[in-house]
Amino acid sequence: MKEGFPPVYDGNSRVLILGSFPSVKSRAAGFYYGNPQNRFWGMLARFFGTALPLTAEEKRAFVLERGIALWDAVARCEIEGSADSSIRAAEIADVAALERECGDLPIFCNGEKSYGELGKRFPELLPLARRLPSTSPANPRYDERIWHAALAEIFGGDGFFQKP
Repeated sequence: MKEGFPPVYDGNSRVLILGSFPSVKSRAAGFYYGNPQNRFWGMLARFFGTALPLTAEEKRAFVLERGIALWDAVARCEIEGSADSSIRAAEIADVAALERECGDLPIFCNGEKSYGELGKRFPELLPLARRLPSTSPANPRYDERIWHAALAEIFGGDGFFQKP
């Protein structure tokens, strides 16, 4: 069984971004979205008009300073490589407990797998959730404008690339 990461959040969190399960490269880096080809950190940096965070410490500070909580729907599983389709024997993270603690944050699901797992285990949370296109480099249908529009609903702005 492979272990995921604990949630990153604090009392200032305004939105939960829920992934599926850390990739091989993320597990090696020890933090969320550790594959340099994943679009996640670049997309956030462009939205907020800031430099790209590089280290796990910079990434943790980046999201916490901006009111973003991070977690994955799958806490522990058997997985081959990084493909969501290979996840077996999934133990789902207790997203409902985090939501109770944080006061029902909007949930941005980074891809189909996180949305599906959330819905299977916690269907009562689906009204808080929005399925967004996966930032994975394996997703050919990724559209950054969709992410920016969703973030703009939480953080303001026009939903397009903000200038530093």
